[in-house]
Amino acid sequence: MRHGTNEPAHPVRRPANRPPSQIAPLALLVVWYAASMIFAGWVSQQRGEPVIAWAALLLGLFLGPVALTLLVTAKDGARVMEAKVDELTRAVRAIQDQSALSDDARRIINRRQEREVLCQAIEEDIASGNFDAARTLIGELADRCGYRTDAEEFRRRIDQTRAQTVEEEITDAIASLDGLIMQRRFDQAETAAARLGRLYPDSPRTASLRARVEQARESCKAELERRFLVASHEGRVEDALSTLKELDAYLSPNEAEPLRELARGVIGRARENLGAEFKIAVQDRRWKDASSIGERIIAEFPNTRMATEVRQMIDAIRTRARELA
Repeated sequence: MRHGTNEPAHPVRRPANRPPSQIAPLALLVVWYAASMIFAGWVSQQRGEPVIAWAALLLGLFLGPVALTLLVTAKDGARVMEAKVDELTRAVRAIQDQSALSDDARRIINRRQEREVLCQAIEEDIASGNFDAARTLIGELADRCGYRTDAEEFRRRIDQTRAQTVEEEITDAIASLDGLIMQRRFDQAETAAARLGRLYPDSPRTASLRARVEQARESCKAELERRFLVASHEGRVEDALSTLKELDAYLSPNEAEPLRELARGVIGRARENLGAEFKIAVQDRRWKDASSIGERIIAEFPNTRMATEVRQMIDAIRTRARELA
C-alpha cells in the first residue's frame, strides 16, 4: 500500500488506440487521384492537347468535393464511435460499482424502483379482484421496502373494495331469492337462504332470510285457505277444487285435518258435476266435449266407479269425435 498518494477506488482505464477509420485512407486516395488529374491536365495543355487537358481538369475538380465529403464523414464517424465507447465504459463502471456493493446496499439504492414495481402490481391485483395476492405484495412493500404508510393505504382500499363487492353479491342474491318467493318456489328459496347464511355469516342482511321465506310461505298458505273456504261457501266447486290442489302442497297432515270434511264435500260435488256434464254431452252427441270430460274424470278420480264406467265408453267416444273432426 502506497502512502501519500490519492489513488481512485476504481482506476480509470484509458481506452486503447482505436483502429483508424477505413474512410480516411480512401479520402486521401481520392485527393491524390484528383491532384494527379489536375497535374495531367496541365501537362496536356502544355503539349497542345486541349481535350485531354480539359477532361483531366474536370475529373480532378469533381473528385475534390468527393474527397472533402469523405474526410468530413470520417471525422464524424470517429466522433460517434468515440461517444459509444465512452458510454460503454461508463456502463461497465456502473456494473463494477453495483457488483462491489452488498445485497442490502443494492436494495437501498433500488428501493424507489422496487416500490414503483410493487405498487403497480398491487394496483393490478386490486383491479382484478385478486385480493390475497395483493396482500402478499403489500407485506413485501411494508417489510422489505419500508413503505408502511403506502401499505396501510392499500390495505384500506382492499377492505373497502371487498366490502363493496360483498354487498353487491348479497344484493343480487336477495333479488334472486325474492324471485323464487314470488314464484312460490319456497323449497328452493329456503335452500338459497340457508346458502347465503353460510356464505356471509357476518352480514346482518342474511340473518333473517330463512324467516323471511317461512313468513312468505305462511302468508301464501293462509291466502289459499281463505280462497278455498270462500269458493266452497259460495258453491264455486271448480274454483274450490283448483285452490284445494294448490293448498295441498303447503298443508301438513295436522293442518289438513280441519279441512278434510269440507274437502271431501268439494271433491264429491266436483265429481258429481263432472259426471252430470259427461252424461249430458253424450246424450247431446257432443263427442268432443264428452271425450274431454271423460278423460278428466279418469285423470282426477281414477279409483271411482264413475271412472270405471267412463273407461268402458271412452274408446267409442274418441272414435266418433275423430270422425267429426
